[in-house]
Amino acid sequence: MFISVVITSYNYEKYLKDTINSVLSQTYSDWEMIVIDDASTDSSVDIIKEFAKKDARIKLIENETNLGLTQTLKKGLEAASGEWVAILESDDRLREDYLEKKAAIAAQYPDIGLIFNDVELFGDETRIKELEKTFSKSSEILKRKKYPCNLFKELLYFNRILTFSSTFVNRQKFLNCDFNTPTDKLLDWWLFLHFARRNDFFYIPEKLTKWRIHNDSYIYKKDKTYSYPVNLLAFIDIVKKEKNIKLAFYIIPVIISSLYRLRVAICQHIKVVLGIPLRGSGS
Repeated sequence: MFISVVITSYNYEKYLKDTINSVLSQTYSDWEMIVIDDASTDSSVDIIKEFAKKDARIKLIENETNLGLTQTLKKGLEAASGEWVAILESDDRLREDYLEKKAAIAAQYPDIGLIFNDVELFGDETRIKELEKTFSKSSEILKRKKYPCNLFKELLYFNRILTFSSTFVNRQKFLNCDFNTPTDKLLDWWLFLHFARRNDFFYIPEKLTKWRIHNDSYIYKKDKTYSYPVNLLAFIDIVKKEKNIKLAFYIIPVIISSLYRLRVAICQHIKVVLGIPLRGSGS
């Protein structure tokens, strides 16, 4: 099985080498790496070019202007050759057996759409302590399911797929997804909800991905866009497209969950204005 690894890159020069090296260290070798740089202003492109000179499996695509995550990821998926794609953010790492384990599941269940796994947090220890309890709870919920299965309901109220860097997707099926998200920063949740309507998922309860928690990450940004009620907007979009009256059953809990997120966002905004240090909501 030939696999494409798609890395979206933007101004992460200090992490990029670790990310690329984690792919080069894979026990599975039948892959290509497509690094698509979204007009970085640091030395990211030079770093990628150096790696590409040494390994022909590495390909660089440069955006002439900054397109944002949505269009950059879609462009990378379109350029990929593999039937299956490992999506990797340019500040994270893969465990050396990541591709090997995902390829085995994909071969066993060729009709599923997405395979994901548990993650290991590293980096900012203070932030990690704030997140660990919520992430452990999410992992326990996922372990109770029998896979492959549909996870639409589980994803509707909380994004159980913690990072793009844990996802391994059927390329063509994923490209058929609706990429018209209301915000780049929550593209993953928007896509996963739409994708889960038509595809079964498979969860591996192993920490095959190392997710770097750091000050430059989007979850640290002061605007706290990650509290945006993207699940509600995705749900409304899905209802409009499907015209499925049975989905009305979910509307009340979705609204309640979205109102909670809006409350969290408002409280965080007030803290920013007052200069009070922010603490994560863990969701």
